[in-house]
Amino acid sequence: QVQLVESGGGLVQAGGSHSLSCAASGIIFRWNIMGWYRQAPGKQRELVATITRDGITNHGDSVKGRFTISRDMQNTVDLQMNSLKLEDTAVYYCYGERVGGGEYWGKGTLVTVSS
Repeated sequence: QVQLVESGGGLVQAGGSHSLSCAASGIIFRWNIMGWYRQAPGKQRELVATITRDGITNHGDSVKGRFTISRDMQNTVDLQMNSLKLEDTAVYYCYGERVGGGEYWGKGTLVTVSS
């Protein structure tokens, strides 16, 4: 069984930086796309950033220029968050799309940005 496990959530001050990490455990898959989504209270889940096996990234408009996604050649994907805003407060979910099909989600990690 494959699990995506996020780490790094917590309380951060506005204007500060923070990072999240996600590691895949269990059966080793090759991942086509890995990434991060987030869901704020009362809002729909939205794209934060994704990265392909070839390193092509896609960042959501609300985080462009502030957040950076990266991954290693194995099963981890990281998110560096800079210039955090109050509206970045959300549960952040790790996402993975297997080569050959199949989507997986982590359970989420809460990031709270305080003033």
